[in-house]
Amino acid sequence: MTERKLSRRTFAGAVGAGAAAALSPMAASTDAVAAESSIPTEQPFRAATGRTSGRPNILVILADDLAWTDLSCYHSPNIKTPNLDKLAAQGVRFTDAYAGSSTCSPTRISLYTGRYPGRVRAGLDEPIQEEATVGLEPTHPTLASLLRDAGYTTAMIGKWHCGFLPDYSPTKSGWEEFFGNFGGAMEYFSKVTRVGEYDLYEGETPYKDLRYYTNILSERAGEFVERKHRKPWLLNLNFTTPHWPWTAEGDEEEGARLEKIVKEGSPMEAGYALMHLDGGSVDKYRQMVESMDRAIGKVLTALRRSGQERDTIVVFSSDNGGERFSNSWPLAGKKGGLQEGSIRVPTIARWPARIDPGQVSHEPLFTPDWTATLLAIGGARPDPAYPLDGVNLSGYLLHGKDAPQRDLFWRVRDMRALRRGKWKYYQAKKASNPIFDGKDQLFNLTEDARECANRAVHEPQLLAEMKAAWKKVDSGLLPYPS
Repeated sequence: MTERKLSRRTFAGAVGAGAAAALSPMAASTDAVAAESSIPTEQPFRAATGRTSGRPNILVILADDLAWTDLSCYHSPNIKTPNLDKLAAQGVRFTDAYAGSSTCSPTRISLYTGRYPGRVRAGLDEPIQEEATVGLEPTHPTLASLLRDAGYTTAMIGKWHCGFLPDYSPTKSGWEEFFGNFGGAMEYFSKVTRVGEYDLYEGETPYKDLRYYTNILSERAGEFVERKHRKPWLLNLNFTTPHWPWTAEGDEEEGARLEKIVKEGSPMEAGYALMHLDGGSVDKYRQMVESMDRAIGKVLTALRRSGQERDTIVVFSSDNGGERFSNSWPLAGKKGGLQEGSIRVPTIARWPARIDPGQVSHEPLFTPDWTATLLAIGGARPDPAYPLDGVNLSGYLLHGKDAPQRDLFWRVRDMRALRRGKWKYYQAKKASNPIFDGKDQLFNLTEDARECANRAVHEPQLLAEMKAAWKKVDSGLLPYPS
């Protein structure tokens, strides 16, 4: 194990109600949206046609359990995120963007493969646990392997959560470099997981660093982008912030308490310790999100300093909706379900060479679309043996074409959802309202983003069509193990 910066106390921190307006163009003018946010007035998205450029660098930044309105540019009432606000002001902010699933590893699998999580066995674990023996098979083509074969340098920094050593790792699935954690969660200072194992690696070798994890990741990412690269590069920067445990910079003492429970408590106490059921607060959550924003700001500053900013496409998003201290108002639902608050996520894209600043898009899209889009932009072809479920948005983003019209599909155990235009079909066997347990529901998201007015009896034909469309996709997916 490489030894470095062993003292937590010495090194911690060394590196250092307007949401409804954004729901759709029918909900409010973009002027009203911008007036309530910290970014300049936004214009409806319009592609800057006629421009050309070489293949860009690709920086994909993923937050962990960040809710739709947890950035100030998405109208958070208490969280200030100036760096992500600036990123949005320099590119396009998406109001109707979704995660590929509602938990960590299935969404990551959808990003790395461009396919529904249910296409692969590992995607059926919601999410993959430390004891699991499944993972993303190294033989499956990924965003990284396809771009690598097309001439890109590929790296991942941060959370992998798609399987464990010795069989699964980013370096087995197309990323030439990896620095980060394999599991779903760990204590931010000690790097201990809920099963008591240390989880910070360089490649496949443990790497000792007991500083605050968010800062370590930004430091590493900054070093990567400022290198002298001979080829275009892909960097997946995956923060664990603001996933539990609820510890911010300076909280070494609380982190040490949780670490002690994991290592010395009963199996049940250890298993629940990092979920931090006895800790956290709305303010602590704010501190964590703002810390991530500062970390991202450092990476973007490094990118600008390197002279690569104009020719780098940056995509920021979250792997699913928020946890218990997050705020998704007016959306209902949190991580793990299929209501809007469970899967609609903040999403921003910036590419100075090709996309004009100060824009907002209300087109529905989801995680696998970015896979197809980034492959196309990078000049990489999908493997025909593994057809993508995401659609290529480059025609819409770069060439002035209409956004692709198709259904967005989700399936988690005991729940289903399908979005078609403004309509959403939803069913849950354990619905938030017991009246609707196992009942088909239909919502007009333009008028009812909170999913409270079930229009199923008023639109029986549309309901039947959307239900059939959902079943058709589902029939091609793997069944859940019993």
